[in-house]
Amino acid sequence: MSFTLATWNINSVRLREGLVARLLSEEGPDILCLQECKSPVEKIPTETFADLGYPHMIARGQKGYNGVAILSKLPIEDAGDKDFAALGHARHVAGRLENGVTIHNFYVPAGGDKPDREVNEKFGQKLDYLTEMRDWFHAERPEKSVLVGDLNIAPREDDVWSHKQLLKVVSHTPVEVEHLGAAQDAGGWVDVTRADIPDGPLYSWWSYRSPDWDAADKGRRLDHVWATPDIANAAHGSRVLRHVRGWEQPSDHAPVFATFDL
Repeated sequence: MSFTLATWNINSVRLREGLVARLLSEEGPDILCLQECKSPVEKIPTETFADLGYPHMIARGQKGYNGVAILSKLPIEDAGDKDFAALGHARHVAGRLENGVTIHNFYVPAGGDKPDREVNEKFGQKLDYLTEMRDWFHAERPEKSVLVGDLNIAPREDDVWSHKQLLKVVSHTPVEVEHLGAAQDAGGWVDVTRADIPDGPLYSWWSYRSPDWDAADKGRRLDHVWATPDIANAAHGSRVLRHVRGWEQPSDHAPVFATFDL
């Protein structure tokens, strides 16, 4: 069984319903994982996606904030969710394919503006969220699993436009990178994107604040595809669809793709 999977922080699935439909029509991934849907589950435009060949959806939502959804051409069953750090946010959902592969869709907290939990509660929540992810992976030892999502951390020096200038900027600080690495190591997760594209700058997010994001190219790789070691070697074809960031009224994130032959 071969399937292509994509992850995309859509920044409002209802506002950008047309962009989701365009991606599904033009690229046709078997599975699309969305983050920051900003919608109750019952208001996600499922009919539009079903008409395009995606009749299956597993989602967790809330009004105006957060929210994660898995759209699928393939039959998929709900495999639950976890409320890491007891935030009460819709930030995780899992689905299981008929071949036994579990897909975890995450939206890790952004962490606010100040990288100091003493003055910024949101930064502390982000670190606590990552710590609980680490502990859960250590206890569960996931197998035959794929983890995708907006993890809101660019871990490598070449995952950001300027390592030196962003060392004290939330998303690339050493403490965040350390916490993300600990969570990755606890589950034995393989960074599929970087296994496929090991060298050079690679970004999936460009700020709305830049008047010409493409020319300035001050990007960060915040969106990730990981796999457990037992299936990581089946992954290939990783790519970031940078051009999607240039669509009309876009999300500030670009979709990230990978294909698995299992």
